[in-house]
Amino acid sequence: RWPERLAGQVVRSVDAHGKHLFLRFENDLTIHSHLRMTGSWGTYLRGERWRRSPRRAWLVVRRGNGEVVQFDGPLLELVTDSRTRFDQRIAGLGPDIIKDDFDEDEVLRRLRRDDPTRPIGDAILDQQTIAGIGNLWKVEGCWLAGIDPWRRTSDVNDEEALRIVRGIRPLMQESAMHGMQDAYKTIYGTKGRPCPRCGTLIQARGQWDDNRRTYWCPGCQS
Repeated sequence: RWPERLAGQVVRSVDAHGKHLFLRFENDLTIHSHLRMTGSWGTYLRGERWRRSPRRAWLVVRRGNGEVVQFDGPLLELVTDSRTRFDQRIAGLGPDIIKDDFDEDEVLRRLRRDDPTRPIGDAILDQQTIAGIGNLWKVEGCWLAGIDPWRRTSDVNDEEALRIVRGIRPLMQESAMHGMQDAYKTIYGTKGRPCPRCGTLIQARGQWDDNRRTYWCPGCQS
């Protein structure tokens, strides 16, 4: 019944927190989506060929000569605007890394409440600690900071943890503006190739409970 409830409605605002995206309409309804690993949004002119098959489109929003399409979204729901403010999935998120009001101190407080034996590479993926970092940015952040992603969180001091975050934050902000995340790959997906910093061969294996494939250089990340 989405078409009936949204017919004629105008999008009031589009905002995000971490990986959660909200399209807010004037009638207090909000489309809430989370793409995880498989979903994507695309913007097109009417009649323009979509980058994925129409069978994979979960939602199409049209206005004037343009259309916005969501493909393969694991989470897509229509909720009231007020519900998004009280939803515990959202209320429990950590500070959003790309926002202007990003709070480093709050990130450190949340990080130190986490399991101290957890590898730092996995800990910074936890959206309740810091919202917005995905596996690619985890890999690149640890490499930029020269931090081994397998080090226990308890063995990473506050300055080292912030060095990871500060290295990728401006890059993520740029990426959010133009949507080309892959442009920032340096070692992600390069197992067996020389590290561009020290020449040691890049290694990769799954990490922690989610077994997210992690790339790192054993030569210059310690």
